[in-house]
Amino acid sequence: MWQSGHILLTRAVESLLVMLMNRFAFAARAAAFRWSLCAALIFALPAFLLFSQSVQAQAQAPRPNIIVILSDDMGYSDIGCYGGEIQTPTLDRLAEGGLRFTQFYNTGRCCPTRASLLTGLYPHQTGVGHMMQDRGQDGYRGDLNTSCATIGEVLRPAGYATYAVGKWHVTKHTFPDSDEKKFNWPLQRGFDRYYGIINGASSLWDPNSLVRDNQLITIKNDPQYQPDEAYHFTDAISDNAVKFLREHDSPQPFFMYVAYTSAHWPMHARPRDIAKYEGMYDGGYEPIRQTRFERMKQLGVISPDAELSPLVGKWEAVTDKEWESACMEVYAAMIDQMDQGIGRIVQTLEEQGALENTLIVFMQDNGGCAEAGGRNPNGERVARADAPTLPPIDDDVLHYKGSVPKQTRDGYPVRRGHVMPGPADTYIGYGRNWANVSNTPFREYKHFVHEGGISTPLVVHWPRGFADKNALRAEPSHLIDIMATCVDVAGAEYPQELNGGEVTPLQGKSLVPVFRGESLDREFLFFEHEGNRALRHGDWKLVAKGRAGRDDVKWELYNIRTDRSELHDQSAENPDIFNMLKLKWQELAVEYQVIPWPNTGG
Repeated sequence: MWQSGHILLTRAVESLLVMLMNRFAFAARAAAFRWSLCAALIFALPAFLLFSQSVQAQAQAPRPNIIVILSDDMGYSDIGCYGGEIQTPTLDRLAEGGLRFTQFYNTGRCCPTRASLLTGLYPHQTGVGHMMQDRGQDGYRGDLNTSCATIGEVLRPAGYATYAVGKWHVTKHTFPDSDEKKFNWPLQRGFDRYYGIINGASSLWDPNSLVRDNQLITIKNDPQYQPDEAYHFTDAISDNAVKFLREHDSPQPFFMYVAYTSAHWPMHARPRDIAKYEGMYDGGYEPIRQTRFERMKQLGVISPDAELSPLVGKWEAVTDKEWESACMEVYAAMIDQMDQGIGRIVQTLEEQGALENTLIVFMQDNGGCAEAGGRNPNGERVARADAPTLPPIDDDVLHYKGSVPKQTRDGYPVRRGHVMPGPADTYIGYGRNWANVSNTPFREYKHFVHEGGISTPLVVHWPRGFADKNALRAEPSHLIDIMATCVDVAGAEYPQELNGGEVTPLQGKSLVPVFRGESLDREFLFFEHEGNRALRHGDWKLVAKGRAGRDDVKWELYNIRTDRSELHDQSAENPDIFNMLKLKWQELAVEYQVIPWPNTGG
């Protein structure tokens, strides 16, 4: 790719020089009048050699380090450089020094997004078309299959050190009873080192399924990480990423996958970060949403003539406004805390002199989440107990295996329902109405494949890789393109076989041309989750809310260039494109193993 192209050019120049020198030297011996031509060539030779050496030096320049950062359950408008009021100075700085993509897509849900990002395939092709259960069809096995390769498995043979921190969530074997069942854990899928959770959701104050390398641990018995203040998983992800960077004492390049759980429920954040947002959301949903909408237009991340989709929540109907605004305050604090951690990663790269030649990309796994996560806006607030009422948990005990603990490690019962979020003994989400704000100006949420469910920021920073700064890219692109981009810039080779089996061909396209301001030659982008389905073709998007196994869904057709908020269905006015895209979606659904539908329904 970019390296091999320079090497080929160098060899071609060298061959041409040798041919010309031989030819003109022979001519000089045969005829005296050609000595002048030979002399001219000899005079020009140093310039040719300098050019050749310059090309060769460029070809041998160090390959970039690569850091892929993924956040959890956040909307398109949450971070500052995409219109949000939440303080994200590190991401804003990376955007100012790099690129922001305005039509980048995820899959609409956490584990399918991770499977797609890690492999460069559509999620059903990896076996993770839904969640972490085997639903009886090859597209829905709940584990990465053996027909896909991860970025770690592709870049490690190319000479990269490979690290992963954070949320894994691409295997159903969270608490395996044997090492054989760890076949889809990070170290078995191409990573040299790992710190994080194998599961998808847990307390951020005391996460379950916590693993260092290949060993289940607790926050108390990990000999390598005991922070000075109270443990928090967001900080632990950042700190262990920094730890891996500082211990990378090698000239080889590295790939690092940093998968935060912020801002997935439960709403857990440090009091000092929550305090930054005190009172900011007391005016309710509409003022924040409208301010974001206008700022997004000014920033160029939506078009100047974009429309705002209908408001979902009615602030005047909220009975406990203090509680409702507190939910958004904690959500904002979680994102703020994540950005601080990314700042520590960036600072470490700067200290090591590595920032200039590190490709950093940041994106989100799905849109804002309308799931309640245990919240209940009605009734009396549930207060914290005055003292622990349950026995404390020993340091070595993994005390819960689902998403929700029954108690804190020091013995307080975990409260759900109408509780003020933030502390370790609470466990709720921020709710549908705030998710509508996060997804400004789009419709729908996580789970769905309307724009609110699948649109994500993509911030790209790589000073040595491209010249543009604070620039926008409107090229429609997708998670499947991240693997292809990594393969390209690393000079790696995507395998046809892995461990004796065939590997599904790469579906994504390298974004390197887009970094340079060029476009991609691509016909379709495909989406399906839980029966919600879509197909992007140029400016057209066919989309439907549905249920797996049901084919009587109501399809809608939108021109995304003129109607990104999907408010004006064009199916009646454009029957030819409408019918063509429906047939194409069905064809691709078979090819990508969406159909047959899973036998357990949606």
